[in-house]
Amino acid sequence: MLWYTQLMNEPNYFRVSVKGIVVDERGRFLLARESDDMWDMLGGGLDHEEDPVEGLRREVLEETGLKVTWISPTPKYFVTAQNLFGQNAYVANVVYEMKLESLDFQITKECEELRFFNPEEARAVELSPTAKKLIELFDRELHAKKGMV
Repeated sequence: MLWYTQLMNEPNYFRVSVKGIVVDERGRFLLARESDDMWDMLGGGLDHEEDPVEGLRREVLEETGLKVTWISPTPKYFVTAQNLFGQNAYVANVVYEMKLESLDFQITKECEELRFFNPEEARAVELSPTAKKLIELFDRELHAKKGMV
């Protein structure tokens, strides 16, 4: 693990993740509470040579058991933040808008609860570093289609 930490601390190195944002009819975004009580976007690490859209579908299914029915053709946000897995490291999230077949998820350590938030409500809970950045960038007008569950 030491080599990983050293690599992660190299200048300009980011762990790349694909994340999905679901926006409801009230313009709120969906976050998942993980087993450490931190709230984050759905999604996760992109495997080598994996298509980002397929990686997002895979990660959402692994974390929640939910089927993604639509993903935006281009990302909506790109956020970076320090501190991945409690290390002094950096992560980059490519965030796509998506629709889910339902919100009837399976509880896992990566998703113990799903809830819609507006930016003010999200600031009242413990957020991942990249989720904090997302709420600063979140633009309801960017999500032309409402009710994207």
